[in-house]
Amino acid sequence: MLSQIVKDQLISIVGVENVDDSKAGRLVYSYDATPQFQSMPDIVVSPRNTNEISDIVKLCGEHKIPIVPRGSGTNLCAGTCPTEGGLVLLFKHMNQILEIDEENLTITVQPGIITLDMIHAVEEKGLFYPPDPSSMKISTIGGNLNENSGGLRGLKYGVTRDYVLALEIVLPNGDIIRTGGKLAKDVAGYDLTRLFVGSEGTLGIITEATFKLIPMPETKKTMLALFQDLEAAARSVSKIIANKIIPATLEFLDQPTLIAVEDFAKIGLPTNVKAVLLIEQDGSSDVVNKDMEKMAAICLEESAESVQVAKSREEADALSSARRAALSALARLKPTTILEDATVPRSEIAKMVQAINEIAEKYDVNICTFGHAGDGNLHPTCPTDVRNHEEIERVEKAFAEIFSKAIELGGTITGEHGVGVMKAPYLEWKLGKEGIAAMKAIKSSFDPLNIMNPGKVFAKESRKRVVVTR
Repeated sequence: MLSQIVKDQLISIVGVENVDDSKAGRLVYSYDATPQFQSMPDIVVSPRNTNEISDIVKLCGEHKIPIVPRGSGTNLCAGTCPTEGGLVLLFKHMNQILEIDEENLTITVQPGIITLDMIHAVEEKGLFYPPDPSSMKISTIGGNLNENSGGLRGLKYGVTRDYVLALEIVLPNGDIIRTGGKLAKDVAGYDLTRLFVGSEGTLGIITEATFKLIPMPETKKTMLALFQDLEAAARSVSKIIANKIIPATLEFLDQPTLIAVEDFAKIGLPTNVKAVLLIEQDGSSDVVNKDMEKMAAICLEESAESVQVAKSREEADALSSARRAALSALARLKPTTILEDATVPRSEIAKMVQAINEIAEKYDVNICTFGHAGDGNLHPTCPTDVRNHEEIERVEKAFAEIFSKAIELGGTITGEHGVGVMKAPYLEWKLGKEGIAAMKAIKSSFDPLNIMNPGKVFAKESRKRVVVTR
């Protein structure tokens, strides 16, 4: 627990109303969206500006107090769970759009703004910010930056990192630096901007970000391709890309996921097929129409039962919203839902889908699979019950084998959820000992006291999910 002297110093920095060390207040921020991880922070602090964050960091460094920057807590790798106690830093006061620059096509925001609010503000100007994580209605930009979030449009448009032009960062010693700028080109020194995006709060605290924007696409069309063969659906994904078509969205849902989503959304999704591909294309009308015709033909060549094009914008939006609700829908099935994101090259999607099904059968667990098939990012999801310890053991073994298979196919252990605590034991599988050593060297050079989100990214002895009380 923190001393009263430290608490009084925090109060002097941010005001008594922005410091909470009550049990109820700490409990709220003791977990994120990751099942089975919970650990109480010692205190929760809500700064009002960058200078206050700098003062907080200096104080924490002096007393070696861990700091966990936190957005909305939608994290799925226990990345914002304060596993070593300390101070949880909230950005509820730092949630403003600072500037939309229509001349340079940029937007500058504070980390606490909700992702979808930023997207809506940009679209009102006829501009487009493509990254669209499924949690965008509640996730914050700061969280998106720390995890380098992706989304349904990642295939065509890329992920959060691809749109970050500049950052303001408080370093672990309290220094404030700025990286990048409103520039199309900038090779002055190391690319610190890209280093901090996706660093999961382990290197510093992002307090401001400038993103590039692009013109809004002229038009968009959506279609649903229905399959009675999972592998045929996966082959269609590879064949679409091989034909040099890059759709805005190319999503995969298997039958168990479809059933859960339809029960949740009730929009008339087909549940009598083994899999569907949700495909969107945007751009000029001529290109969109041509690409949709080609993709429909490819799906039919690969034994699609049918291809249905949305008849209206409302129908298209309903389909996209239903896909975004997949996790919520599956979470209704059992008390515990474990969602992962093994990622492989697009050409290996069919093999990965087949492997997931074989592994689920081997360990006698129920795994529903959906995800961003167009960029190889699948989300195998297991509805289970943490109280059934024997089943949880089988679930853990199944996912370990899924990660191993993804790496064997040239993939990775996480495409967009981050490493955090959950994936830390597997990171060496991907990077090797030498890669881990290089990353630790970067971490220690920025954060020699190890106060920035400690216990994340780098593995400890055990992978077991833990509940820690303080």
